Amino acid sequence: MNPFWTRLAQGLEPYTPGEQPRIAGLVKLNTNESPYGPSPRAIEAMRAAAGESLRLYPDPASTALREQLAAYHGVSADQVFVGNGSDEVLAFAFVGLLRREAPLLFPDVTYSFYPVWARLFDVPVERVPLDEGFRVRLADYRRRAGAIILANPNAPTGIALSRAEIAELAGEHPDIPVVIDEAYVDFGGETALPLVADHPNLLVTRTFSKSRALAGLRVGYAVGQAGLAEALWRIKDSFNSYPLGRVAEAGAVASVADEAYFQAMRAKVMATREAMRAGLAGMGFDVLPSAANFLFARLPGRSGAQLAADLRARAVLVRRFEAPRIADFLRITVGTDEQAERLLGALHVL
Repeated sequence: MNPFWTRLAQGLEPYTPGEQPRIAGLVKLNTNESPYGPSPRAIEAMRAAAGESLRLYPDPASTALREQLAAYHGVSADQVFVGNGSDEVLAFAFVGLLRREAPLLFPDVTYSFYPVWARLFDVPVERVPLDEGFRVRLADYRRRAGAIILANPNAPTGIALSRAEIAELAGEHPDIPVVIDEAYVDFGGETALPLVADHPNLLVTRTFSKSRALAGLRVGYAVGQAGLAEALWRIKDSFNSYPLGRVAEAGAVASVADEAYFQAMRAKVMATREAMRAGLAGMGFDVLPSAANFLFARLPGRSGAQLAADLRARAVLVRRFEAPRIADFLRITVGTDEQAERLLGALHVL
């Protein structure tokens, strides 16, 4: 351990991102990236923005993007916060909204960055077990809490709560913040955004990385009543005045404007997901119901670690986690139809 590290740095267990290897002919199904490129209009807008104006700082308030998102979601611009990927937005929420004396509640199987942020920002937590079917039970959250955060659809399970269930959750906890992380909602979930108007404690976070195929751009946002959004701005302006560059904002604005492309790409992903699900089930896999751009599946009697290793040997990369309840599950990103065929073909000979 380096003697110059602070005590905090020494005690951290950082989040482990999905592997980004360079393997010839690789079918990369481990990081939930889109198998399709961004909107051509977004690419064109980014090229146009990559000019002489880059010598100037960007708009610190990302006004153009916030106004575009506000119009798209039917809210006001002061309800929209934007940041450098939804991970940054969520990190600011941990600092500005979720750090309280009573514990923050989230599932025992969920996005593994939540406990990392909790440790980093000294947020007390209590992990709430999913049920035997890996579902969130609202009754389990009827307990003392300082705040609640849920990924919906959940990651890595892919299972989603309905909007009515989110409304029930927010309504049962009117005095604490409830954050709903909707990184994957565009692939079949019900967004909680329409609930924001009636729930001043509800913050919904979104990303451009998945359904808008802009993971390399790093753009995320949150929508809540203005009082919640203001807390995030206060944290942002105490940390990084310019989180979104000019090129990123231009691409994000154009992506939101290209609704036809967005709908076509998400439909293709969902169709391939169902074909993959059927193929895996036909081989005997237990496949959890997914409203995301990935499947969470296990083959009874087979080691998840061995399956992942065998697939890697055949240049098919998937992701698995070491947590005891899910160690034999594989999280498999939905790729193109051709990538799905490669996956199923590789599994067929194992």
